[in-house]
Amino acid sequence: MSAALPAIDHVQIAMPAGGEAAARHFFGELIGLPELPKPAELAARGGCWFQLAGAQLHVGVEADFRPARKAHVALRVANLDRLRAALAQAGFSVQDEKPALGHARFFSADPFGNRIEFTAA
Repeated sequence: MSAALPAIDHVQIAMPAGGEAAARHFFGELIGLPELPKPAELAARGGCWFQLAGAQLHVGVEADFRPARKAHVALRVANLDRLRAALAQAGFSVQDEKPALGHARFFSADPFGNRIEFTAA
């Protein structure tokens, strides 16, 4: 059986309870993702939602939180060098990697230790 899957709706990564301000700073202010309002029936769970081109990034609260150090999302950005500099200036680690599939890229971690890949558009 084959299912027609036209797109990814959203990807979720985890954070500890009370991390909303740090998530908004990292994903909203530093990376520049617009925040989306959570539906009223889900808002009490905490967390933040952000808009990506054609999909969403949900940062959800996990009670027994452990950062994802291998599994990760990869975000394609228009100005990789500018983002690398902004993250480094804000105190986040930046690890350059060899280009993959013809795209420059680097890895960093969000404020909770989750691995995030950034790749050039």
